[in-house]
Amino acid sequence: MLLNHKILGEGTPLVILHGLFGNLDNWLSHAKKLADYYQVILVDQRNHGHSEWSDEFDYELLANDLKRLLDHLSIDEIILMGHSMGGKTAIEFTQTYPDKVSKLIVVDIGVKSYPMHHDTILEGLNSINLDVINTRSDAEKVLSSFIESEGVKQFLLKNLYWIEKGKLAWRINIPVLENKMPNILCQLKNIEVFTPTLFIRGALSNYILDEDIVLLEEHFADMNIVTIENAGHWVHAEQPDDFINALLAFCLR
Repeated sequence: MLLNHKILGEGTPLVILHGLFGNLDNWLSHAKKLADYYQVILVDQRNHGHSEWSDEFDYELLANDLKRLLDHLSIDEIILMGHSMGGKTAIEFTQTYPDKVSKLIVVDIGVKSYPMHHDTILEGLNSINLDVINTRSDAEKVLSSFIESEGVKQFLLKNLYWIEKGKLAWRINIPVLENKMPNILCQLKNIEVFTPTLFIRGALSNYILDEDIVLLEEHFADMNIVTIENAGHWVHAEQPDDFINALLAFCLR
């Protein structure tokens, strides 16, 4: 499949991959700033956003989807950034196609396996019966029974769209993502990466713990890690200025 994408700016290509349940619009405000320095390519991964749906979903497929897009755009080398699930896709892509990536930025995710922690989100999403619910406000009421965080709720509800008048639909393939959750949470391959790599984590997040850094150093020969204060897993949204500064300090050096 050819992934849906949006291109802003000119110069060295910088590809950005969103996380689970996200889409390229999540990164649009950052892309507009980064477009002063780079040709920013925002991508919808399969089963997300405007990209095609598929019953298959793992990091090898996601990496090959990106390779197909770069071939289509006739791009030989990129700076690659991914958040959460997108960060794991970015690592897999760099392991598989090291000559394609000049610099790698991984946002608040490690290479380790993670325990299942999306149960409540999936329960909430599955409780929204779109055969009955035909307004965003009603969908939000259902989701509020499962999720307290206003930010997480709005993030998830951005995936609703009008397929026709009075009929809502999802831009995420919820059944497949739920079924393939073990593939999403799995540990990545034990392949050393020599590409210069920056990990950016939120100080309030538990996705990259201090004890995880040793494992990262075993996988990445040339890596740095930046911790951004007063930020959780959505570090780029919670502290956008500090995030952009850390990113540019790495990319422009």
